[in-house]
Amino acid sequence: MFNDDDLPRKPGKDTITPGEDLSALSLDDLAERRALIEAEIARIDAMVEHKRKGHAAAESVFRTG
Repeated sequence: MFNDDDLPRKPGKDTITPGEDLSALSLDDLAERRALIEAEIARIDAMVEHKRKGHAAAESVFRTG
């Protein structure tokens, strides 16, 4: 048996591969790609902040002093 998640993902409009050749993309495609990357960066930043707050809260509970 195998799991579909184990199969390589087919490149799609919303799939970004770092280092991929961009020369065939149109200006609109490049703008869309940039927007996707910026949205992903915002999502990562939000998760980092969420984890920092959780870490700070845990530290405050376990601080002795």
